[in-house]
Amino acid sequence: MLKPGETIAAIATASGAGGIGVVRVSGALCQSIANQILGHCPAPRYAAYLSFYDSNHILIDRGIAIYYQNPHSYTGEDVLELQAHGGTALMQMLLARCIELGARQAEPGEFTRRAYLNDKIDLAQAEAVADVINASTMEAAQSAMRSLLGEFSNSINTVLTKLIDLRMYVEACLDFPEEEIDFITQGNVAEKLAKIIAELKTVFSKAKQGSLLREGMQVVLVGQPNVGKSSLMNQLSGEEVAIVTPIAGTTRDAIKNSIQINGLPLHIIDTAGLRDTDDEVEKIGIARTYRALENAQVALLLVDAAHSIGDDEKSILGHLPQEIAKIWVHNKIDTTQETAKSVQQTNETHIYLSAKTGDGIDLLKLHLLQLVGFEQNAEGIFMARTRHLTALKQVDVHLLQAQSMMHQSELIAEELRLAQEALSSITGEFTPDDLLGEIFSKFCIGK
Repeated sequence: MLKPGETIAAIATASGAGGIGVVRVSGALCQSIANQILGHCPAPRYAAYLSFYDSNHILIDRGIAIYYQNPHSYTGEDVLELQAHGGTALMQMLLARCIELGARQAEPGEFTRRAYLNDKIDLAQAEAVADVINASTMEAAQSAMRSLLGEFSNSINTVLTKLIDLRMYVEACLDFPEEEIDFITQGNVAEKLAKIIAELKTVFSKAKQGSLLREGMQVVLVGQPNVGKSSLMNQLSGEEVAIVTPIAGTTRDAIKNSIQINGLPLHIIDTAGLRDTDDEVEKIGIARTYRALENAQVALLLVDAAHSIGDDEKSILGHLPQEIAKIWVHNKIDTTQETAKSVQQTNETHIYLSAKTGDGIDLLKLHLLQLVGFEQNAEGIFMARTRHLTALKQVDVHLLQAQSMMHQSELIAEELRLAQEALSSITGEFTPDDLLGEIFSKFCIGK
């Protein structure tokens, strides 16, 4: 993506009309572009109110221009920002003028990638930029900001420093194979390794919470027709997002909505009732129900509280993915005069509630949080991604392997090396180019 010497430009504000729009330029041509659009290049880091001109010296707009001289900029290169009225056509005119003067259209995430490659931020911080923008809850935004400010990276680097020190000591011991001294015992290697493993678990716990905030929880409502799936969807959502009628088979397609529970994004999918049918449209809806289950973390299996779980309900279990968490939801307790409750039966959770009145909904929400291990009001959570959790798990595996080899210095050293590489991949010290391409391609253009 990055070619040395190229100057890039992009509209940095959201598409559509707005009060203010920003065109951002980064690279060696910034001063030249400023001279030709503005008449001169403003003093570094000084907001100047100037006129913006096209190639025929016809006024495009008047606005604020700010020039950041390298290395004191977001990307570490010369950067020019042109802040004008946010009309769609006007923004395109300014961008076209910058491209006409030698810049090229930036690719998604290219500004942030340059910041990473120029050592302005590490890879975990770069990813946090996108997470701050895309955060769907206040808690997720705060968590992403902590990662952007370096809290996640600092935690990783603290563990990494101790890991490197231990690895250096163990490898130094390999230089004295003939000595009768037990360097591993004398150097308290086992104790130091145990402390590193304990610290890693703390980091993983916070990262897992942050990953939940970022990804949210995928919940699918399944069951026979007319058991109240759409009513439960509306109750959880707090609005009428699904049509509710007494007619079985009303919902024929998957209906999706996103809410939050104590800051955790919850992506709910209401599905077609599962039954044998000759209706071609309903068959398509049922097929989509099973596809939705493939990517879900939790399945809420709805049954009518007036009836026990029968063969039809049990047959649904055979269609569910083995790894998906399941909760039996006994709906319509308002018709049976039962009270809302949560019951554990042979490793199965049964929630009794009324989607019509809302009685028992809080019980269901609480159990959903517990099911994915989300800690309410947890402090110091930093945003993390699936790749971060995978790397942390790999580090843990290698450290536990090293722990089981206390009398084999060569093997300990190798496991510590592998652990170091896995841990370093989080901040980007060891990261293949194809992974960088995948990460930054998901950014918006102009960031």
